[in-house]
Amino acid sequence: KLHLLTFYCTLKQKFAMGDKGGDNHSEVTDFILVGIRVRPELHSLLFLLFLIVYGMVLLGNLSMIGIIVTDPRLNTPMYFFLGNLSIIDLSYSTVIVPKAMVNILSQKKTISFAGCVAQLFLYALFMVTEAFVLAAMAYDRFIAICNPLLYTVRMSRSLCMQLVAGSYLCGWVSSILQISVTFSMSFCASRVIDHFYSVLIILPTIVVIVVSYMYIVSAVLKIRSSEGRKKAFSTCSSHLGVVSLLYGTVSFVYLTPPSNPELRKVASVCYILFTPMLNPLIYSLRNKDVKDAMKKVLWKKKVVL
Repeated sequence: KLHLLTFYCTLKQKFAMGDKGGDNHSEVTDFILVGIRVRPELHSLLFLLFLIVYGMVLLGNLSMIGIIVTDPRLNTPMYFFLGNLSIIDLSYSTVIVPKAMVNILSQKKTISFAGCVAQLFLYALFMVTEAFVLAAMAYDRFIAICNPLLYTVRMSRSLCMQLVAGSYLCGWVSSILQISVTFSMSFCASRVIDHFYSVLIILPTIVVIVVSYMYIVSAVLKIRSSEGRKKAFSTCSSHLGVVSLLYGTVSFVYLTPPSNPELRKVASVCYILFTPMLNPLIYSLRNKDVKDAMKKVLWKKKVVL
Protein backbone atom coordinates (compact mmCIF):
# COMPACT_ATOMS: atom_id res chain seq x y z
CA LYS A 1 0.00 0.00 0.00
CA LEU A 2 1.62 3.25 -1.09
CA HIS A 3 1.22 6.43 0.89
CA LEU A 4 1.41 9.97 -0.48
CA LEU A 5 1.61 13.07 1.72
CA THR A 6 -0.82 15.50 0.11
CA PHE A 7 -3.36 17.34 2.29
CA TYR A 8 -3.13 14.38 4.65
CA CYS A 9 -5.84 12.70 2.81
CA THR A 10 -6.66 9.92 0.44
CA LEU A 11 -5.80 10.69 -3.15
CA LYS A 12 -7.70 8.99 -5.95
CA GLN A 13 -6.49 9.15 -9.48
CA LYS A 14 -8.56 10.86 -12.14
CA PHE A 15 -8.01 9.50 -15.60
CA ALA A 16 -8.54 10.78 -19.10
CA MET A 17 -9.93 7.71 -20.82
CA GLY A 18 -9.59 7.04 -24.51
CA ASP A 19 -9.79 4.28 -27.06
CA LYS A 20 -7.12 3.45 -29.59
CA GLY A 21 -7.52 0.35 -31.70
CA GLY A 22 -10.17 -0.97 -29.34
CA ASP A 23 -7.84 -0.82 -26.31
CA ASN A 24 -8.60 1.42 -23.37
CA HIS A 25 -5.69 3.51 -22.13
CA SER A 26 -5.33 5.79 -19.12
CA GLU A 27 -3.34 8.93 -18.64
CA VAL A 28 -2.96 10.57 -15.22
CA THR A 29 -3.75 14.29 -15.51
CA ASP A 30 -4.61 15.19 -11.94
CA PHE A 31 -5.61 13.74 -8.56
CA ILE A 32 -8.85 14.06 -6.64
CA LEU A 33 -8.26 15.08 -3.02
CA VAL A 34 -10.76 13.25 -0.85
CA GLY A 35 -9.63 15.06 2.31
CA ILE A 36 -10.99 14.85 5.84
CA ARG A 37 -14.59 13.77 5.65
CA VAL A 38 -16.82 16.35 7.38
CA ARG A 39 -20.35 17.52 6.76
CA PRO A 40 -20.58 20.24 4.08
CA GLU A 41 -21.89 22.78 6.60
CA LEU A 42 -18.64 22.38 8.59
CA HIS A 43 -16.34 23.23 5.66
CA SER A 44 -16.34 26.94 6.51
CA LEU A 45 -15.48 26.19 10.14
CA LEU A 46 -12.64 23.88 9.05
CA PHE A 47 -11.35 26.56 6.69
CA LEU A 48 -11.42 29.12 9.52
CA LEU A 49 -9.51 26.75 11.81
CA PHE A 50 -6.83 26.20 9.17
CA LEU A 51 -6.64 29.95 8.51
CA ILE A 52 -6.18 30.86 12.20
CA VAL A 53 -3.59 28.18 12.90
CA TYR A 54 -1.66 28.90 9.69
CA GLY A 55 -1.67 32.60 10.59
CA MET A 56 -0.15 31.70 13.96
CA VAL A 57 2.45 29.54 12.22
CA LEU A 58 3.45 32.51 10.05
CA LEU A 59 3.47 34.97 12.95
CA GLY A 60 5.35 32.72 15.38
CA ASN A 61 8.06 31.50 13.04
CA LEU A 62 8.64 34.83 11.29
CA SER A 63 8.90 36.51 14.72
CA MET A 64 11.39 33.89 15.89
CA ILE A 65 13.51 34.34 12.75
CA GLY A 66 13.41 38.12 13.12
CA ILE A 67 14.44 38.03 16.79
CA ILE A 68 17.33 35.64 16.14
CA VAL A 69 18.63 37.69 13.21
CA THR A 70 18.41 41.08 14.93
CA ASP A 71 19.55 40.28 18.49
CA PRO A 72 23.35 39.81 18.76
CA ARG A 73 22.95 37.91 22.05
CA LEU A 74 21.32 35.09 20.11
CA ASN A 75 24.28 34.69 17.76
CA THR A 76 25.07 31.21 19.07
CA PRO A 77 24.96 27.70 17.53
CA MET A 78 21.72 26.77 19.29
CA TYR A 79 19.85 29.78 17.92
CA PHE A 80 21.41 29.32 14.50
CA PHE A 81 19.81 25.86 14.42
CA LEU A 82 16.57 27.24 15.88
CA GLY A 83 16.36 29.89 13.15
CA ASN A 84 16.73 27.21 10.49
CA LEU A 85 14.12 25.10 12.26
CA SER A 86 11.67 28.01 12.04
CA ILE A 87 12.40 28.42 8.32
CA ILE A 88 11.75 24.72 7.76
CA ASP A 89 8.52 24.72 9.82
CA LEU A 90 7.29 27.73 7.89
CA SER A 91 8.20 26.13 4.57
CA TYR A 92 6.58 22.71 4.94
CA SER A 93 3.38 24.24 6.30
CA THR A 94 3.25 26.60 3.32
CA VAL A 95 3.74 23.69 0.91
CA ILE A 96 0.55 22.01 2.14
CA VAL A 97 -1.83 24.34 3.94
CA PRO A 98 -2.73 26.99 1.29
CA LYS A 99 -3.71 24.28 -1.22
CA ALA A 100 -5.63 22.46 1.48
CA MET A 101 -7.55 25.63 2.37
CA VAL A 102 -8.45 26.23 -1.29
CA ASN A 103 -9.74 22.67 -1.64
CA ILE A 104 -11.83 22.89 1.54
CA LEU A 105 -14.07 25.51 -0.08
CA SER A 106 -13.75 24.25 -3.65
CA GLN A 107 -16.19 21.94 -5.38
CA LYS A 108 -13.43 20.58 -7.61
CA LYS A 109 -10.97 19.18 -5.07
CA THR A 110 -8.10 18.35 -7.40
CA ILE A 111 -4.38 18.83 -7.78
CA SER A 112 -2.50 18.52 -11.05
CA PHE A 113 -0.03 15.69 -11.59
CA ALA A 114 2.88 18.18 -11.70
CA GLY A 115 1.52 19.94 -8.60
CA CYS A 116 1.31 16.64 -6.77
CA VAL A 117 4.92 15.81 -7.68
CA ALA A 118 6.12 19.25 -6.55
CA GLN A 119 4.15 19.11 -3.30
CA LEU A 120 5.44 15.66 -2.37
CA PHE A 121 9.00 16.64 -3.28
CA LEU A 122 9.02 19.82 -1.19
CA TYR A 123 7.19 18.29 1.76
CA ALA A 124 9.56 15.31 1.93
CA LEU A 125 12.52 17.68 1.56
CA PHE A 126 11.54 19.86 4.51
CA MET A 127 10.33 17.06 6.78
CA VAL A 128 13.54 15.02 6.40
CA THR A 129 15.66 18.18 6.72
CA GLU A 130 13.88 19.04 9.97
CA ALA A 131 14.61 15.59 11.39
CA PHE A 132 18.33 16.02 10.67
CA VAL A 133 18.39 19.59 12.06
CA LEU A 134 16.82 18.29 15.29
CA ALA A 135 19.56 15.65 15.42
CA ALA A 136 22.19 18.40 14.97
CA MET A 137 20.56 20.34 17.82
CA ALA A 138 20.78 17.24 20.03
CA TYR A 139 24.50 17.00 19.24
CA ASP A 140 24.85 20.71 20.10
CA ARG A 141 23.23 20.14 23.51
CA PHE A 142 25.48 17.10 24.05
CA ILE A 143 28.63 19.19 23.48
CA ALA A 144 27.29 22.08 25.60
CA ILE A 145 26.67 19.85 28.63
CA CYS A 146 29.27 17.11 28.31
CA ASN A 147 32.16 19.28 27.02
CA PRO A 148 31.32 22.87 28.06
CA LEU A 149 34.94 24.09 28.03
CA LEU A 150 35.37 22.98 24.41
CA TYR A 151 31.93 24.11 23.26
CA THR A 152 33.01 27.21 21.32
CA VAL A 153 35.81 25.24 19.66
CA ARG A 154 33.76 22.16 18.78
CA MET A 155 30.61 24.02 17.70
CA SER A 156 32.28 26.50 15.37
CA ARG A 157 30.31 28.58 12.89
CA SER A 158 31.66 26.54 10.00
CA LEU A 159 30.62 23.24 11.61
CA CYS A 160 27.11 24.56 12.27
CA MET A 161 26.77 25.63 8.64
CA GLN A 162 28.05 22.24 7.49
CA LEU A 163 25.53 20.42 9.70
CA VAL A 164 22.62 22.49 8.33
CA ALA A 165 23.86 22.13 4.75
CA GLY A 166 24.21 18.36 5.30
CA SER A 167 20.65 18.26 6.65
CA TYR A 168 19.33 19.91 3.49
CA LEU A 169 21.43 17.58 1.36
CA CYS A 170 19.91 14.54 3.09
CA GLY A 171 16.48 16.05 2.52
CA TRP A 172 17.17 16.58 -1.19
CA VAL A 173 18.52 13.05 -1.69
CA SER A 174 15.63 11.49 0.24
CA SER A 175 13.06 13.56 -1.64
CA ILE A 176 14.50 12.73 -5.05
CA LEU A 177 14.52 9.01 -4.20
CA GLN A 178 10.92 9.09 -3.00
CA ILE A 179 9.75 10.99 -6.08
CA SER A 180 11.65 8.67 -8.41
CA VAL A 181 10.18 5.54 -6.85
CA THR A 182 6.63 6.87 -6.44
CA PHE A 183 6.11 8.39 -9.87
CA SER A 184 7.95 5.72 -11.84
CA MET A 185 5.10 3.36 -10.96
CA SER A 186 2.41 2.45 -13.44
CA PHE A 187 -0.91 3.89 -12.23
CA CYS A 188 -4.24 2.22 -12.88
CA ALA A 189 -7.85 3.27 -12.38
CA SER A 190 -8.35 1.11 -9.27
CA ARG A 191 -5.30 2.57 -7.45
CA VAL A 192 -5.98 4.40 -4.17
CA ILE A 193 -3.09 6.38 -2.68
CA ASP A 194 -2.93 7.52 0.95
CA HIS A 195 -0.40 9.85 2.59
CA PHE A 196 3.23 8.73 2.41
CA TYR A 197 6.10 8.90 4.87
CA SER A 198 9.12 6.61 5.22
CA VAL A 199 10.11 5.83 8.78
CA LEU A 200 13.44 4.38 7.65
CA ILE A 201 14.61 7.83 6.49
CA ILE A 202 14.38 9.34 9.97
CA LEU A 203 15.75 6.35 11.90
CA PRO A 204 19.37 7.65 11.83
CA THR A 205 18.24 10.97 13.32
CA ILE A 206 16.38 9.18 16.11
CA VAL A 207 19.54 7.20 16.92
CA VAL A 208 21.63 10.40 17.11
CA ILE A 209 19.07 12.08 19.38
CA VAL A 210 18.72 9.07 21.72
CA VAL A 211 22.49 8.49 22.00
CA SER A 212 23.13 12.22 22.61
CA TYR A 213 20.60 12.31 25.44
CA MET A 214 21.95 9.13 26.96
CA TYR A 215 25.31 10.88 27.35
CA ILE A 216 23.60 14.09 28.50
CA VAL A 217 21.63 12.31 31.23
CA SER A 218 24.75 10.46 32.35
CA ALA A 219 26.72 13.73 32.57
CA VAL A 220 23.93 15.62 34.37
CA LEU A 221 23.48 12.91 36.98
CA LYS A 222 27.16 13.30 37.91
CA ILE A 223 26.54 16.93 38.89
CA ARG A 224 26.39 17.02 42.68
CA SER A 225 24.16 20.03 43.29
CA SER A 226 20.46 19.82 42.51
CA GLU A 227 20.56 23.41 41.24
CA GLY A 228 23.30 22.48 38.78
CA ARG A 229 21.34 19.47 37.54
CA LYS A 230 18.21 21.58 37.15
CA LYS A 231 20.09 24.23 35.16
CA ALA A 232 21.68 21.61 32.90
CA PHE A 233 18.36 19.92 32.17
CA SER A 234 16.67 23.27 31.53
CA THR A 235 19.02 23.89 28.58
CA CYS A 236 17.59 20.76 26.92
CA SER A 237 13.93 21.06 27.89
CA SER A 238 12.86 23.12 24.88
CA HIS A 239 14.60 20.81 22.40
CA LEU A 240 13.14 17.75 24.11
CA GLY A 241 9.68 19.31 23.91
CA VAL A 242 10.00 19.96 20.16
CA VAL A 243 11.40 16.46 19.49
CA SER A 244 8.64 14.82 21.54
CA LEU A 245 5.95 16.85 19.76
CA LEU A 246 7.20 16.00 16.26
CA TYR A 247 8.04 12.33 16.72
CA GLY A 248 5.04 11.79 18.99
CA THR A 249 2.55 12.95 16.35
CA VAL A 250 4.35 11.12 13.52
CA SER A 251 4.44 7.91 15.58
CA PHE A 252 0.74 8.27 16.39
CA VAL A 253 -0.06 8.36 12.67
CA TYR A 254 1.64 5.03 12.07
CA LEU A 255 0.50 3.37 15.28
CA THR A 256 -3.12 4.18 14.53
CA PRO A 257 -4.87 1.07 13.14
CA PRO A 258 -5.49 1.16 9.36
CA SER A 259 -9.14 0.50 10.16
CA ASN A 260 -9.40 4.10 11.41
CA PRO A 261 -8.08 6.21 8.50
CA GLU A 262 -9.89 9.39 9.55
CA LEU A 263 -8.02 9.42 12.88
CA ARG A 264 -4.78 9.09 10.94
CA LYS A 265 -5.68 12.11 8.85
CA VAL A 266 -6.42 14.19 11.96
CA ALA A 267 -3.07 13.18 13.47
CA SER A 268 -1.37 14.14 10.20
CA VAL A 269 -2.96 17.58 10.35
CA CYS A 270 -1.50 17.95 13.86
CA TYR A 271 2.08 17.55 12.70
CA ILE A 272 1.63 19.73 9.63
CA LEU A 273 -0.19 22.58 11.41
CA PHE A 274 0.08 22.40 15.18
CA THR A 275 3.72 21.28 15.46
CA PRO A 276 5.13 24.30 13.55
CA MET A 277 2.72 26.53 15.48
CA LEU A 278 3.83 25.25 18.88
CA ASN A 279 7.60 25.07 18.24
CA PRO A 280 8.17 28.86 18.54
CA LEU A 281 5.97 28.95 21.65
CA ILE A 282 7.96 26.15 23.29
CA TYR A 283 11.25 27.94 22.71
CA SER A 284 9.96 31.40 23.62
CA LEU A 285 8.14 30.40 26.80
CA ARG A 286 10.90 28.16 28.19
CA ASN A 287 13.92 30.18 27.10
CA LYS A 288 15.07 33.23 29.04
CA ASP A 289 17.25 34.60 26.20
CA VAL A 290 14.37 34.53 23.73
CA LYS A 291 11.97 36.09 26.22
CA ASP A 292 14.46 38.86 26.97
CA ALA A 293 14.97 39.49 23.24
CA MET A 294 11.20 39.67 22.72
CA LYS A 295 10.82 42.11 25.61
CA LYS A 296 13.58 44.24 24.10
CA VAL A 297 11.79 44.36 20.73
CA LEU A 298 8.44 45.19 22.35
CA TRP A 299 10.06 47.92 24.48
CA LYS A 300 11.60 49.51 21.38
CA LYS A 301 8.19 49.54 19.68
CA LYS A 302 6.62 51.07 22.76
CA VAL A 303 9.24 53.83 22.84
CA VAL A 304 8.73 54.57 19.14
CA LEU A 305 4.97 54.79 19.60
